Amino acid sequence: MLKVGLISLGCAKNLVDSELILGVLNNANVLIVSDPKDADAIIINTCGFIESAKEETIATILEMKEFNKKLIVCGCYAERYREKLLTEMPFIDRIITLQEYPKIHLILQELFGYEELKFKPMNYETRMLATSVYTPYVKISEGCNNRCAFCAIPLIRGVFRSRFQDEILSEVRLLIQNGAKEINLISQDTTRYGTDLTKDHQPLLVDLLQKITQIDGLMMVRILYLYPDEIDDNLLEEIQKNPKIASYFDIPIQHISTTLLKKMLRRGSGEEIKLLFAKIKSMIPRAVFRTTLIVGFPGETEQDFQELVSFVKKEEFDRLGVFAYSKEEDTVAFDYQDQIDEETKQIRLNEIMKIQKKIARKKNREEVGHIHETIVEAYDPESLFYYGRSYAFAPDDIDGYIVFQSLVDLAIGDIVKVKIKDSFGYDLIGDAILESEE
Repeated sequence: MLKVGLISLGCAKNLVDSELILGVLNNANVLIVSDPKDADAIIINTCGFIESAKEETIATILEMKEFNKKLIVCGCYAERYREKLLTEMPFIDRIITLQEYPKIHLILQELFGYEELKFKPMNYETRMLATSVYTPYVKISEGCNNRCAFCAIPLIRGVFRSRFQDEILSEVRLLIQNGAKEINLISQDTTRYGTDLTKDHQPLLVDLLQKITQIDGLMMVRILYLYPDEIDDNLLEEIQKNPKIASYFDIPIQHISTTLLKKMLRRGSGEEIKLLFAKIKSMIPRAVFRTTLIVGFPGETEQDFQELVSFVKKEEFDRLGVFAYSKEEDTVAFDYQDQIDEETKQIRLNEIMKIQKKIARKKNREEVGHIHETIVEAYDPESLFYYGRSYAFAPDDIDGYIVFQSLVDLAIGDIVKVKIKDSFGYDLIGDAILESEE
């Protein structure tokens, strides 16, 4: 039997592609292996978003080369740097670009040359989950129309394209039938969903959410990657009133300085972002906020940076990540003259993260005494601790976990109420509440 290993790099959106590729392989009776030593072939689904991701991609390819297996490279880096890979890494047996994904089954058939392997097209119906069956991702669109000055995603993934609603709903139903309790909606720009499907270019995200939450067996749906100026009252009111939509706002704002936002070619101003967060907090007091920032963007003055520092201290995000600006060829910002040196970037990044670490500890301490409805995801028989997540924790290993003990045995996938009694780092510590204690 043909044995194939797959390594998935980068974001959750790339992970979904990897799961679809695994589905193609699994459906053809290929044995999926985790140890490259056991594989006949290794597929690397690459990331080419920023410099650190590109470095990880190259390092992974070189590491896998040492196993002397058939080597296949696909994904964002392969799409963006195909010719470079062909020239500099001739040992790669096949490069599969994103544009070739619709015929990946034909490519794999030709590449492996086994007549008994019957490959079928990439399809959500045969998708093989690499993450928890209880909390899968569902990609609702592809590409992006936001031409931010720093971002290469539109160059790699193309223009924004929504999936048809019926297909998304069919996939969600199938995932729930197979055990999913939480659905995580993702795309490059989730709030734009449906604008390319309607004559008036109005978003269909609220309509999609309403239909998803009517599906029996669903505990919760979470929305990730919200663009600030596309979050309207219609969406906020739906989240406010619909108990099956997680009050979790993943809003990458990049910066708060209006001057910098304009240079980044981002829509909206710093003041509008502040007003948005204030509105959400007033409407949904228990809302959880996650954002991403860029420091060291060309032209970021000390004044701009201090404005960002003050904002982070005041806003107190539940989750916050920071990137040092990465100079990406073919983007608008690549040619900006006022580039910031790497040392300054790192100093600014460290300062923000130091502040955020204190905020995260404070926010976690505030959760003591609160009860979280929690999906059980793992159990450690040595420590006797269960690990799970509530609406406040996204399933991407960034947010942390709820760590708890229970007087009764629980199964993975169970939903249990946990009373928080302590915190440690980015995790909350608690005890499961028995029905008799409620």
